[in-house]
Amino acid sequence: MRAPSLLFVFLSFMATLFFSCASKMQLSDLEQQVKEEFDQGDGTFAMAFMDLTTGDQLLINARESFHAASTMKTPVLIELYKQSEAGKFSLEDSILVKNEFYSIVDSSLYSLNVGDDSESGLYDVVGSKRTVADLAYDMIIVSSNLATNLVIDLVDARKVTQTMRDLGAPDIQVLRGVEDIKAYELGMSNSTTAYDLMAIYEKLGRGEVVSPEASEAMIDILLDQKFNDIIPAHLPEAVKVAHKTGSITGVHHDSGIVMLPDGRKYVLVLLSKELGDFAAGTELLAGVSKMVYDYVK
Repeated sequence: MRAPSLLFVFLSFMATLFFSCASKMQLSDLEQQVKEEFDQGDGTFAMAFMDLTTGDQLLINARESFHAASTMKTPVLIELYKQSEAGKFSLEDSILVKNEFYSIVDSSLYSLNVGDDSESGLYDVVGSKRTVADLAYDMIIVSSNLATNLVIDLVDARKVTQTMRDLGAPDIQVLRGVEDIKAYELGMSNSTTAYDLMAIYEKLGRGEVVSPEASEAMIDILLDQKFNDIIPAHLPEAVKVAHKTGSITGVHHDSGIVMLPDGRKYVLVLLSKELGDFAAGTELLAGVSKMVYDYVK
């Protein structure tokens, strides 16, 4: 049998290369897919994506303001680690568990309702002490509102917002703790954008928040997240997601760092509001997360 000519080998190689490149999804294809999905949903949606390896970035409604819900607990966690590293307290220090907090409107006292919290065990130990580290963990992985308010009392919401500015997040506003009804009725709520959450998770993923060691410690906490019905929902088990969710009536968010088995990482933020069907909106966002994963993979 005669050996193939060099021209034939070259043409075969070029054809393989062409079809390989042509078959790879482009960022513009992903953008079109996501926009079509958002257009079909009953609500308002936003997305911010950044591939930490290639630098690819996709922003859709990324500057739209949303009620932060519990996504604000990641900024609070960052401020906690910042102040701890500065020596203001140790994460192993113990603080009193209480259920009395001051409204930012008029300093009147209010308490949290255990029935509105995603975690109830902490209410059983009011009057005793828990370590700062334990409260931070519960604030993130089970989204404990009581733990969150205790941590915010410790670090000061205004300092959380200032640290967000320092990290390149111009629009995140952490004004108060959870269930400050007087503030809520006056429109004084914590808010965020998809862009801002992407900015802080990018720095976290690069080890640039507080210190490489602190960034790694915070990621370890976020990896233990118990609410996994958006970003990780349709991803392979081998893919790890360090993330924080948030939900209130008509609102469902997820934000974090997706870690592939081969070491590549990307940041994904998915926000929603005015959801006509909460379950359908959640599934829509989970589907978008899978689209992003397929693009990166």
